[in-house]
Amino acid sequence: MAITEKAAPPGTLPGAAPADGTPGADGTGTPPDRDGWHLNSPLALTLLLLLVVVFQGPVRGALSKPVMQSWMTVFVAVVVQALPFLVLGVLLSAAIAVFVPPSFFARALPGHPALAVPVAGLAGVILPGCECASVPVAGALVRRGVTPAAAIAFLLSAPAINPIVLTATAVAFPRNPEMVVGRFAGSLLVACAMGWLWQRLGRTDWLRLPAHAHHEGETKGEAFWSSVRHDTMQAGGFLVLGAMAAATLKAVAPAEWLRTAAANPVVAILALSVLAVLLSICSEADAFVAASLTQFSLTAKLAFLIVGPMIDLKLFAMQAGTFGRGFALRFAPATFAAAIAGAVLTGAVLL
Repeated sequence: MAITEKAAPPGTLPGAAPADGTPGADGTGTPPDRDGWHLNSPLALTLLLLLVVVFQGPVRGALSKPVMQSWMTVFVAVVVQALPFLVLGVLLSAAIAVFVPPSFFARALPGHPALAVPVAGLAGVILPGCECASVPVAGALVRRGVTPAAAIAFLLSAPAINPIVLTATAVAFPRNPEMVVGRFAGSLLVACAMGWLWQRLGRTDWLRLPAHAHHEGETKGEAFWSSVRHDTMQAGGFLVLGAMAAATLKAVAPAEWLRTAAANPVVAILALSVLAVLLSICSEADAFVAASLTQFSLTAKLAFLIVGPMIDLKLFAMQAGTFGRGFALRFAPATFAAAIAGAVLTGAVLL
């Protein structure tokens, strides 16, 4: 592209860049105020790697400490467990956004929002993924015209009632098959209750979705991969932040707290509910963690299994990134309270 010289405005010093950003009169082609290094992602990563190499001794010593080893173990475990299902959710989200016509959802769900909520909740059975997959899928459903109440029911039910999670729960509790029924019934109950609650009290200005660029001139394949890249960068970033927070809390929380909390039934339910939020374990693996907490009651363990897939640290971060911070700040406390109530009610009937 050729550079056209322009007359310098009055008061412009010789060789300085004009206000419109054209090259200066010194003939270099680069404005003097834009010379120097420009930090970008590859350069930042290169500098970070160089620092690690230069200071590898202190870094190795810090990573060898038990606290850091525990932190790294939890962080890697959360990310590794969640990432495949996040990718699954992103692929399904992109497929919904690009290939599925909006009229499909109008035909698949009942026209009345109150009836669409339980149907969407039961639709969670068909998605073999965890909570990381359900967030981008729920966002795509809302963008394609599904009522937010139904999308919320799907968002909460899918991570807890899909076949993989229920099978893992049955394996983790071979002597307590009622835990499988309790998890299915309690999770579906809470998901429908939150969907109906949103339908009655929710406001559209609380729910903000990221704007996807229109894909004019692109084929469906190009639009699909463009949507995949967009959602992966957004959801993956929030997943990493949530995993870092969960690893930090796991590494510094004293183990004695669990033994003290288990002695009181009410405190035990609250403690495992809070623990589910803090640990941010993938729903495919949380049943084995709950089964290992032998000092707690089955109802407390059920609360752990119902609360975790609905609201935890990484989920809060991902929901804030997908639906907006205003939504997450209202949705998270309400979901936490409803999940505990649903676990207690289900436990009283089935356990």
